[in-house]
Amino acid sequence: MTMTTAQSVITILAVVLGTMTTRFLPFLIFPEGKTPPRFVTYLGTVLPYAVIGLLVVYCLKDALFTSLHGLPEAIAICFIILLHKWKRNTLLSIGGGTVLYMFLVQAVFRG
Repeated sequence: MTMTTAQSVITILAVVLGTMTTRFLPFLIFPEGKTPPRFVTYLGTVLPYAVIGLLVVYCLKDALFTSLHGLPEAIAICFIILLHKWKRNTLLSIGGGTVLYMFLVQAVFRG
């Protein structure tokens, strides 16, 4: 079943409105000269770490570290830790780990 032109336009407008609301609302609620509440500042400091932790758990939930199937993940994790200790660059650590992991699963540990 396909959407009519009117339904497509309404859907696009609803998505645009939702996106703009989530992007602009914080600037309206907390203008530049106004100090945000303490809980907002607290969330701004702890949520990035919580999200990274959640992503790590999600990515490793199906990994089996009792066989060779978990070896690419373990190697990539060690590489990320060492690279981050050496360079102290989060983007480089994530990108380097991703490239190494993809190389390992597609070229070294195929099958």
